[in-house]
Order: sequence, then structure tokens, then C-alpha cells
Amino acid sequence: MKILAVDDDRELLGLISFALRQAGYLVIEASNGVEALSAFEREQPDLAILDVNLPGMSGFEVCRRIREQSATRIMMLTVRNTEEDEVKGLDLGADDYLTKPFSPRTLLARVRALLRRSDVERPTPAMSAGDLTLDAERQAVSVRGHSPVRLTKQEFRLLQYLVANTGHTLPFDRLTSHVWGYRGLEDRQLLKQLVHRLRQKVESNPAEPQYIVTVPGVGYMLQPTPNDE
Repeated sequence: MKILAVDDDRELLGLISFALRQAGYLVIEASNGVEALSAFEREQPDLAILDVNLPGMSGFEVCRRIREQSATRIMMLTVRNTEEDEVKGLDLGADDYLTKPFSPRTLLARVRALLRRSDVERPTPAMSAGDLTLDAERQAVSVRGHSPVRLTKQEFRLLQYLVANTGHTLPFDRLTSHVWGYRGLEDRQLLKQLVHRLRQKVESNPAEPQYIVTVPGVGYMLQPTPNDE
């Protein structure tokens, strides 16, 4: 299940994303309306969570534009608990409204309810990229059709994100944000250790990785099929 989370408060966005990822959702982040629309069109999420007060383009306008092209469920976030805002959001096509501050438990309960209503709360299908096949139900990966290998939650979250962005370099900070929440540079060593453990499970020779490759000074990239020498 893929969720687009949009808020210009980076700390709150990190907390929202972390709670969703801990619950097993794949999260795409954006901090303004233009980024949100671009991410929506690119990723086609199952749910969009939009802050009302976004710079440049309001959450209301983002909601209106999304609704013009998709029936994807939309939840609006606001610091103002006014009937006028709620009615405006619902009139534009929002499915739910949540007032800040809120607890992660409340957010997750509302997310699950929206996904059930949209009839998309179902087991995530297998994801594939070249030689790699991910099984979300088993939390496992198969390489070249071999027996599935179980992964930890963090290993699976990292590999799932790499698979979803196959062939693209993902910066260190973006990866640490996805796995642990918006915490930044201090988690790079943890990321390095996590990549090391993951390579032990998917690479035939972890010392010379062919799938999860390092882009020096930038981040990591998933190469779905090894380059032939």
C-alpha cells in the first residue's frame, strides 16, 4: 500500500511518515503543493494525506487537482478546527479531515478506515525488479527464482523502496528517512550496516555487490540484473 504524505513542517512530516512505515505502508513525501502533484502523478498512491496550509499552492487546490484525475482517497490535515474548512475540503472531494495535533494511533486508525472504504486494503502483490521478487505477505525476497529468504522489517522496507525506484540513485538521507523516519545524517552508519546485512541475503558475493550498488558520495541504487562482464 502506497501513501503520499504532504506537509511543509518537516518534523511533523517525518513523524507521520515514520508512523505509516512502522505500520507497513510505503510512503512518498512532499513538502509543497507542486511536489505533491508531481509525486502523485509519478507514484499513483492509494491514499493522499494533505496539509491544508502548503506554500505556493494550498492543500485545497492540490485536493481539487487530484480529484479531477483520480478517485484516490484523500485525507486533509489542518490546525484549524472550523466547520468552514471542513466543508470546503469535503466539497472539493476530500474523504476525511483530521485536526492537528493528533496521535499516531488516531492517524493510523483513520488511514485504515479510508483504505477499507476504498476497497484497496488487501495483501500487497509481489513486487519484481529483474532477478528480484519481493513477497510482502511473507516479508521475503527471491533471487532468480530461488527459495524465498526472510527479511527483517527494516531490510524489507529498504529493499522495497529500492525496488520501487529501480535504476535510480537514492540519496543516503532519503533512504534513512524512509527506513527510520526523518532523522538525517546521524543514521548513515546504521544505513550502511543495514545495506551490508541485506547484501548478505541477496548477493552471491556480498563483497562485490551486483544488485545493491553504491554510488560513491551519493547513495545506493538497485540494479535489477547484474551487468555481464
